[in-house]
Amino acid sequence: MHENFDLGLLLELAAQKKFRQLKSVLVEMNEVDIAEFLDEVEPEQQAVIFRLLPKDVAAEVFAYLEDSEDQEKLIGALSDKELREVLDELYLDDTVDIIEDMPANMVSRILRNTDASTRSQINQLLNYPKDSAGSLMTTEFVSLHPDATVEESFARIRKEGLDKETVYTCYVTRNRVLEGVVTVRRMLLSTYETHIRDIMESNVLSVHTHTDKEEVAQMFSKYDISALPVVDSDERLVGIITFDDAMDVMEEEATEDIEKMAAILPTDKPYFQTGVVETWKHRVPWLLLLMISATFTGTILGVFEDALASNAALTLFIPMLMDTGGNSGGQASVTIIRAMSLGDIEFSDWLRVIWKELRVAVLCAVTLGVVVFAKVILLDRKSVTVALVVSLTILVTIIIAKLVGCTLPMLAKKLGFDPAVMASPFITTVVDALSLVVYFAIATRILDL
Repeated sequence: MHENFDLGLLLELAAQKKFRQLKSVLVEMNEVDIAEFLDEVEPEQQAVIFRLLPKDVAAEVFAYLEDSEDQEKLIGALSDKELREVLDELYLDDTVDIIEDMPANMVSRILRNTDASTRSQINQLLNYPKDSAGSLMTTEFVSLHPDATVEESFARIRKEGLDKETVYTCYVTRNRVLEGVVTVRRMLLSTYETHIRDIMESNVLSVHTHTDKEEVAQMFSKYDISALPVVDSDERLVGIITFDDAMDVMEEEATEDIEKMAAILPTDKPYFQTGVVETWKHRVPWLLLLMISATFTGTILGVFEDALASNAALTLFIPMLMDTGGNSGGQASVTIIRAMSLGDIEFSDWLRVIWKELRVAVLCAVTLGVVVFAKVILLDRKSVTVALVVSLTILVTIIIAKLVGCTLPMLAKKLGFDPAVMASPFITTVVDALSLVVYFAIATRILDL
């Protein structure tokens, strides 16, 4: 299996229609790399190259194609027999993921080419809420009976395991109720006569079908597990979620948080699949909101217009003060948002968070205050009183910014909003206005404006 592949060589072989040579290279490659290669191939060649692949490899490659439009075109190019062969090799959760992104006519064709049992399971999974564990799970797992021996259990695994998502971890059920979990490693180290109930782990981590998928992803990260059973309201095992699906959720949630923290409405489409108008729709609402909220800054400057006119030197330091305050608040908010997403912080910890951020803020404020005092006198050549105004403003602004930055995300989550919306752009706008109020309040007292 090649760790790296020569994309140029593959494209050249495809262009020259040297398909026999191309096939010999492809069968040695990783399925992910083949999917990446297919993304680069002209649409009319994709189906031809796809047909060169063995059935099991073709199914894996199909699932790894990033562009749903490529999947749609391939489905359109394949005959019913070829499509049925691909679907037979696909794991159920991958089939459901593909269907969710397909137009209705493609969905009907996919369902038409699956057997009745698979079709029923697909429809069941599609009925779960989009962000729930039920929509994420697969029903392809190995279940064992607690009274079965290791020898009987291995026979069952050999018989059923080929079509299952994982066989390393097996789930112990009685009348479909989850009673425990046992690994193949534990079974291999036990005698054939040993009963599963004697070697299974009965303290099993599980989630319910309607558990939020973000919470599921956090459990994978926290407990370092490879699979997680999903149970219904009667504690009956209905499916499992594997680590690769949890990783996809982590990536989706991280992308969504980054977009919200950059003041962009989230989208689940790849960059080049999102049209210009759609991108505009995702960005402009927050820009409008932030622009309108930023008018408070102009209003504050208007109120203190006479003070600025009497001491023009104050104007020079406004950008530095606003930037420093915004950066300080942004640091605190990003740290808190990340900690909440990992489950390290709950709203009940708000006093501990404020106490810690207050101490950090004081240390940062004193450090920057001393540095800016020296800068204003030595580099900007301003008076000691102006330097004192600027340094005191820096000190107070940083403390306020840190406190605002750590409390707003926690408050947002408590009120049911996504904490990510309280990230840098929003907090910067709030802190900008507060820093100006502090600046002119201190200046009017010290400089007697």
